[in-house]
Amino acid sequence: MLYGCEMMENMSEEERVFDLLDQRLVQALMVDGRAAFSRIAAVLGTTDQTVIRRYRRLRGAGLLRVLGLPEGERVGLYESRLRIQCVPGAAVAIAEALARRPDTGWVKIFSGGTEVGCLVSSRTREDHEALLLRKLPRTRQVTGVTAQTMLHEYTSSATRSFGRDGLTPEQIAALRPGPVEGEGEGEGGEDTVRLDDADHAMLAVLARDGRAGYPELAAAAGRSESTVRRRIEYLRGSGAISFDVEVHSVHLGFGLEAGISATVAPSELAAVGRALAEHPQVPFAAAVTGTANLAATVLCRDQRDLYRYMTEGIGSLTAVHRLEVLPVLRQVKRAGLLSDGNRLYDAPVTP
Repeated sequence: MLYGCEMMENMSEEERVFDLLDQRLVQALMVDGRAAFSRIAAVLGTTDQTVIRRYRRLRGAGLLRVLGLPEGERVGLYESRLRIQCVPGAAVAIAEALARRPDTGWVKIFSGGTEVGCLVSSRTREDHEALLLRKLPRTRQVTGVTAQTMLHEYTSSATRSFGRDGLTPEQIAALRPGPVEGEGEGEGGEDTVRLDDADHAMLAVLARDGRAGYPELAAAAGRSESTVRRRIEYLRGSGAISFDVEVHSVHLGFGLEAGISATVAPSELAAVGRALAEHPQVPFAAAVTGTANLAATVLCRDQRDLYRYMTEGIGSLTAVHRLEVLPVLRQVKRAGLLSDGNRLYDAPVTP
């Protein structure tokens, strides 16, 4: 979903920030995007009708979406985090062109306006190499490309912290989906989960609405509702799909987002990654390839809050030897999914 900057600029301060119940509803969906409204209501101490009304209002206004997305490594996707350097004045056009591609998950323009970041997920090595080796290098406005592979993600709904006014550990535990046994030998553990055509059909629906009902999913997949329910539970339990909440961070009271690249001693990488995952300011942290071997996203209320986090949060982690902070100037695309069989990977990079 592309967020229009004009819409954000025209909002009053009251419209920008959700109230406490809205924020906790978003947090509950971050823990389990398909949690029953009755379970969310019980955890939040309110009524089913109130939760349903709040969710419908936020979703209807385009302020909130739950998306079901495949986990790249578990389903055999080829993924890279890209940093694309552009000539002055070209970043917006390049970012918008990348956002239109079905193989980009998110697209950001960093402060300075000459660098674009994005996540690219391809079903085949050929599609991945075509973008990295041919399409981007041939774009005249692109002056350089750096690609990183995610090796291990430290953040998850199980480790997420929401700060002083957020959900308590007990509330998070009550919302977290329970374990699901694997269906069939050889598909669990660290092996790649194979998705069939019916799975891709379901994912196409979940990419638009992660809370789509089982009748709609069954119709798309051509399977019975009970079969679809078991398959979704298995894919979630095996880590093949996850449910993401698409919401602008400003609505949660965070006026500043920044990308973090850090260099950490290899022997300390796992410990630092786990420590970052416990910080309420960090929705994402992962070990990556490259000179900077740790990448993270940081949400802060303002520049002073970011300074405090750099000096007191990350600053307390003595194993971090080098730190680069890239404030996000504009979020062009927040979440996306590969097209369900529509071969749109040849979409040009330039507009």
